[in-house]
Amino acid sequence: MVHFAKEKFYITTAIPYVNAPPHIGHALEFVQTDAIARFARLTGRDVFFLTGTDENAQKNVLSAEALGIPVKDLVDKNTAEFKHILKILQVSNDDFIRTTDKKKHWPGVEKLWNLCLKSGDIYKKTYSGLYCVGCEAFVTEKDLENGLCPEHQKPPEIVSEENYFFKLSKYQKRLEELIEADELEIIPESRKNEVLSFIRSGLEDFSVSRPTKRVKGWGVPVPGDDSQIVYVWYDALANYITALGLGTKDEKKVKKYWPADLHVIGKGIIRFHAVYWPAMLLSAGIELPKTIFVHGYITVEGQKMSKSLGNVINPKDLVERYGSDAVRYFMLREIPPFSDGDFSEKALVKRINTELVANYSNLYYRVTSFIERNFRGNVEDFDEFGDEEGEIEEFFKGKIEQYKNLMDNVRLNEALSLVLELSSRLNKYFQDRQPWATLKTDETECKRTIAFSVRMINIISTLFYPFIPSEAEEALENFNLKPSLDNIGARIKYRPDIKGIMLFKKVEEKNMEKKTKKEEVGLIPFKEFKKMEFRIGTVLEAAAIEKSEKLVKMDVDFGGFKRQVVAGIRPFYTPKELAGKQFVFITNLEHAKMMGYESEAMVLAAVEGDDENVVLLKPEKKVKDGTMIS
Repeated sequence: MVHFAKEKFYITTAIPYVNAPPHIGHALEFVQTDAIARFARLTGRDVFFLTGTDENAQKNVLSAEALGIPVKDLVDKNTAEFKHILKILQVSNDDFIRTTDKKKHWPGVEKLWNLCLKSGDIYKKTYSGLYCVGCEAFVTEKDLENGLCPEHQKPPEIVSEENYFFKLSKYQKRLEELIEADELEIIPESRKNEVLSFIRSGLEDFSVSRPTKRVKGWGVPVPGDDSQIVYVWYDALANYITALGLGTKDEKKVKKYWPADLHVIGKGIIRFHAVYWPAMLLSAGIELPKTIFVHGYITVEGQKMSKSLGNVINPKDLVERYGSDAVRYFMLREIPPFSDGDFSEKALVKRINTELVANYSNLYYRVTSFIERNFRGNVEDFDEFGDEEGEIEEFFKGKIEQYKNLMDNVRLNEALSLVLELSSRLNKYFQDRQPWATLKTDETECKRTIAFSVRMINIISTLFYPFIPSEAEEALENFNLKPSLDNIGARIKYRPDIKGIMLFKKVEEKNMEKKTKKEEVGLIPFKEFKKMEFRIGTVLEAAAIEKSEKLVKMDVDFGGFKRQVVAGIRPFYTPKELAGKQFVFITNLEHAKMMGYESEAMVLAAVEGDDENVVLLKPEKKVKDGTMIS
């Protein structure tokens, strides 16, 4: 459970690397954090919400080199993209920290370093080990799966160099005690157990600097040693407190808001936040954050997002097509907070039409248009209602308490489901009471029905506010209200010019951007071919994947090794047509999961003819399995 402080609430997102523009996975974390922050504001707390960008990473340097541009140009460009995404998704952050900010961020990094140095926890030594550029971290053999980093599916490099190290091993017992007792709470429980297991396996000291030459001088210099740059994770984690002014002349915000009440992070960086970060703070004598909420990842139509698969989704495109609130709603409703969830445009449109439009928006329009049409936009509230209204009111009160509890436990999708339940209940009430009929026979009873409906709609709109802020605000503003839990159930004098408003409109599926067969299969543009490894392989067995109209699972022999390959080619090939045949495969791509099946390579295909018939590429005559094609 999130420990909401009585007065202040300090919440943060992780700060993403800016080696590439933002994708929908970043958007998920932004809107999850924003929904929690907005809920905290609804409860009257003084909220400070921080996000930002991690700009000192080695991968930013490598990406800039690959593009042939200065690192500063790359980080400035992509940071601007992240700021734009925050804006169009209506993320209500109070501050944005850039780790290249020499006035705001660097002094705090230096202070944190010096505090740990003073505690005797930073020392220098020569080290040789395995280094994953994607993780920006040294790893051990036990961290790898089949010799690959499980997060990035790439082998680490062997690096030997002189670095500064932090005495992480010194804090093993203390970290275990704090996490076990929930003094540093990690949610969900499964992630807490994961961290405890990692700690109990034995903590090793970790490197907290890199040679200046290796990172091209990009980053925060180690205090007193310009030959070393502060390790990006030591530097980046400090953002949560440097943004409050640590190390500057004005540390008032540190005193006011620290410790952080909630860090929101993805599962891939849990070790840094739940082990490294608290150990650094213990060393520096700084209070630990209270809770770490660890969310899962987004897959796209059953596949892991990957540039090589061409399925990385820019949230900006979705917002332009469907609107900010609809995109926010879908991610928070569809994606489970504590596990991976899948994105598909078809599912997004279905949620919009069946829930936002047919349920909430339809209810709101029926009531407000009735008021505008029959009472010139004016509605009077009542002191007393009948037994049926009393029962519904009690039902709503119970659900509001459930909603608060769900939000406290970051069960965002369940909280949304509950609000939809309230909307459905009020829809039924409005339909059963038939105010259009009582308008002719008993106008007072009609007005009473309308007044009660407005009261309940205000509750629904208020509870929706953390998730769909723009439309919820418009709904409340139409009644002269602002989002606040204090207004719930109170008698209110509404504005005299209420308008009939349709908050959401139905999306016609024909307006969805139709994917070509080429895109559905996941073909790769020709310009990317030179980066790929092509091999001949024989399909030993092939089978259709149940619950999928497109996917086929193949066991493929590449001579010296075998791989499982999943491909969306069933509309063009039957499993029988594949078995025993040789085809061309790309074997050096990141592994992907489709409908729960891991695909360890990609079959090479081409589009033939105007009707975009998909054809698998194969050798003219049988050749040795595993043969490379250049």
